[in-house]
Amino acid sequence: MTKKEIIGKVIKVIDSKNKNNIGIEGVVDNETKNTIVIGGKVLLKNNITFQMKDMVIVGENITKRPEERIKK
Repeated sequence: MTKKEIIGKVIKVIDSKNKNNIGIEGVVDNETKNTIVIGGKVLLKNNITFQMKDMVIVGENITKRPEERIKK
């Protein structure tokens, strides 16, 4: 789990339950408890694994509101 803010960071989807999402890359525009928005595309955290710089993050491990995740 990451305690870092991901809004404004560049991420790339490297695995997804929806194979059409693999390879989506861009700046995170917004984040909610269950979703990440990249370039207007809303992705469910539970369905994706993404890479941010040299870190690989499994979306279901960060299914909290950003402010709740960062506080802990």
